[in-house]
Amino acid sequence: MNLSFMRSVGVVLVKEVIDALRDRRTLLRLLIPAVMMGPLLLMGISSLISSLEERADKREVMVVGMEHAPTLRNFLERQTYRVTAAPPDFESRLRASKLLEPVLVVGPHFERDLLAGEQPVVEIVTDSSNQRASAGMAGLQRLLMGFNQERAVLNLALRGVSTELLRPVAFEERNLASTQARATRITAMIPMFIIMAVLYGALTASLDSTAGERERGSLEPLLMNPVHHLALVIGKWFAVAVLGMAVALVSSLSFVPAQWFLKSDSLQAMFQFGAPEVLAFWLLQLPLAAGLGAVLMALAIRSKTFKEAQAGSGLVIALVSLAPMVSMLNPGGDAPWYLWVPGLSQNTLMMLVLKGEALTFAQVAPGVLVGAVLTAVCLFYVAHSMRAAVAR
Repeated sequence: MNLSFMRSVGVVLVKEVIDALRDRRTLLRLLIPAVMMGPLLLMGISSLISSLEERADKREVMVVGMEHAPTLRNFLERQTYRVTAAPPDFESRLRASKLLEPVLVVGPHFERDLLAGEQPVVEIVTDSSNQRASAGMAGLQRLLMGFNQERAVLNLALRGVSTELLRPVAFEERNLASTQARATRITAMIPMFIIMAVLYGALTASLDSTAGERERGSLEPLLMNPVHHLALVIGKWFAVAVLGMAVALVSSLSFVPAQWFLKSDSLQAMFQFGAPEVLAFWLLQLPLAAGLGAVLMALAIRSKTFKEAQAGSGLVIALVSLAPMVSMLNPGGDAPWYLWVPGLSQNTLMMLVLKGEALTFAQVAPGVLVGAVLTAVCLFYVAHSMRAAVAR
């Protein structure tokens, strides 16, 4: 490419960026969700985890009929749990999500059956639609299993039987996941917000520079200038990609201060998101911003109005934004073809970054190659469409 061609590209780039920045309302509609939505959701999840941790620290069990089970009360109090009486209307309050703890219901014959060697039955009452109450089920079940184990050990000891019979196999747990990898169970939604930022950052600029200018009647006069059509297209596409990457960068940076306000100490200790992660996220979006911007321009160049172009781009936006859901719904792990699908590729690689794993060339290359091919094919198509419009 000669110097004149590059100068033309630069002029068009500057023009398109200035035009995009003048529309402040559109910029605010793009930036506010990109900056606020992800961090707010992260802090909301942190608040939920923090409340569950606080409830676990209370070590409180709500019971109905505990006067029938002094042996069970003794066990719970030795485990440093405080036994409180459940309200009389606990069932209706659980259904209405006004009571956030499961309730243990003890029958009147608990102690008699226990002493007789029979198996007394207790109920753990909750409501599956009450998520916080359901979350306390596992802890209460573990307590009752501990009570069962203690009673079994005592019964065997009284009969002179070794308690080792209860544990024929000893096992130890070894977790291979790093601290950062364990945090991704909660922070897995961050890559999706970054991808959405790229989508909506490139969407408005790509549609406005093609279908928008056609609707305003400024595209045809622009094409009559003595400038190579490919230079015009590359300049417009460059502006689209720059805006998409700018919004993605702002969105990535917004998670840095967000982690300072996490209420959960455990999540704050596990979640490490700093300058290296921001830079990696931003670089991984380059192929997506380039390829997606070119695809949106190719779809919009044939549209006569801005609204028509929006309708046509809706399918692309939906497919790319929903692509990360594939990895969440697939229990078999990441497949190699994920790296060849726009959106899904970036989500997969960003998840590896969050886990603290190093990326290889073989992992990054497919996304770059797909982005480059989409960019080249779509830009030549847009240039051909512009030449056809001038010829008509």
